[in-house]
Amino acid sequence: MYVILGASGQVGSAIVDHLLAKKLPVKAVIHNPEKASEVKEKGAEVAVADALDLNALTAAFDGGDTLFALTPETGKSKDVLGETKTILENYHQAIRKSSIKKVVGLSSIGAQYSKGTGNLLMSYMLEHAFKDLEIPQIFVRPAYYYSNWLAQLPEVKKNGVLPTFYPADLAIPMISPMDVASFVADVLTNDDQSKIYEITGPEKLSSDDIAATLSAILKKEVKAKQIPHEDWDTTLQKMGFSPDARKNFIEMTETVVNGDTDPVNKGTTVVKLKTRISEYFENTLRDN
Repeated sequence: MYVILGASGQVGSAIVDHLLAKKLPVKAVIHNPEKASEVKEKGAEVAVADALDLNALTAAFDGGDTLFALTPETGKSKDVLGETKTILENYHQAIRKSSIKKVVGLSSIGAQYSKGTGNLLMSYMLEHAFKDLEIPQIFVRPAYYYSNWLAQLPEVKKNGVLPTFYPADLAIPMISPMDVASFVADVLTNDDQSKIYEITGPEKLSSDDIAATLSAILKKEVKAKQIPHEDWDTTLQKMGFSPDARKNFIEMTETVVNGDTDPVNKGTTVVKLKTRISEYFENTLRDN
């Protein structure tokens, strides 16, 4: 049975859908019990568990042989990395008590660094959390999600401005989260050897590129506008981020701006997936 953590999230729910479409047994692990009936209707078994609750996780892992793991990120934590450490220790203990024989972890490009990268350290910690377990461990490092830009749509539609933390002309690897889900589903079912994948979309993109794509789709002028560094903390505070979440987000963003989140292609397998930003936005905006 495939045990899928974060099964009501963007990528996790799509992974569940892919596995169910192949008629495979799935246990969807969710945090919010109100979403249980929706997931059950798809045909999955459901377990409700908080990642900080070891007993609930142990019960959720029971009967599973393949685990999809990720590090939850809410922007609300008072101690982002400390909480991540506790969650990963819980995963580790729950795996040891279970019949899990393979782990596939959703990491991130930039996970190779052991310090100074803020939220990216959560992925570094994930990739090193199960070193003593003698089971295949496969980690998938996706690039920046196209979907991250959707939070700016109200401002785009209202004022024709795309706020960005990045220099407007800074091109970075990006990817469709639906491509990530499809790729991970294939890894869950087909890969049995420990490895690290770095996955990107077909091309690097800048904030200017995103603005141009939205201009074409929305049929209105859209311009990217960088948020000054001195305003980052205040901007994140208005978005509801806790002080420690703001600190780690800023460190992560500085890592991206410094150009340190390209695929390293050292001991990793680099894969380019096909969905372009225009196709992703057209499909997403049509569905909404």
